[in-house]
Amino acid sequence: MSRPMTLQEAKNLKQHEIYEIGAYNADGTARRWRITGATKTWKTRPNEFRIPLKHGLYAYGEITHNNYMYFSKTEPEPQNKKRKR
Repeated sequence: MSRPMTLQEAKNLKQHEIYEIGAYNADGTARRWRITGATKTWKTRPNEFRIPLKHGLYAYGEITHNNYMYFSKTEPEPQNKKRKR
């Protein structure tokens, strides 16, 4: 099982790919996001940050101080898919 990111890890994130915990692609692999820009921080609000993300061709999102715990730097285990007969 992959470990959720801490606040400090999220603020210092430099790697190109991260994984969403609990979200899977159609083939059962963990949903992978790419970082598309620099981490935005504020001097007046030191605990807040924003990191832009992209998934696939059209899905965009961001990691913020509210949702960083739903992402991991290591790939989670694939989901077991049941085959239709």
